[in-house]
Amino acid sequence: MNRTRDRHRPRGVLAALCAGLVLTVLAALAPYVDRATTHLLADHTRAGYPTYTQTEIDSAVQTYLVVLTAVGVLGAFAWLATGWAVRAGRRGARPAATLLFGLGVTVGLAGLLTRDTSGMTGLPPALGWAGMAPCVAGLVAVVLLWRRPRRTWT
Repeated sequence: MNRTRDRHRPRGVLAALCAGLVLTVLAALAPYVDRATTHLLADHTRAGYPTYTQTEIDSAVQTYLVVLTAVGVLGAFAWLATGWAVRAGRRGARPAATLLFGLGVTVGLAGLLTRDTSGMTGLPPALGWAGMAPCVAGLVAVVLLWRRPRRTWT
């Protein structure tokens, strides 16, 4: 590989993308840790739906686990694909990263703010904010991508 090209790789961008990947994996694992320890999601569901039986609460928690796992897997794939595109110096890396950042913020805010039929947010605030954490790394990556002239890293 050409040493000049290596020297101009956007290491800060790649570091932000790696941080985003790690934060996404941690956010996807958080509901499983919660289920095994603090039961925030189950307690939050119980508070919103006091007439639910334990079986219904368990079913709701399981549904959230499936949905949040799917979001985490898709998010991890997006981080990896963006990292590959940036590392390869692909022309569409900047707009793709920006689009994925917008999508990630939208999904994160939906998890944090969307209210269900009980009038409460679907996720407890701690899990909602955990879902927003990768967006910080995404913002850093997008800002660094657009600040750096493309010609210096391809």
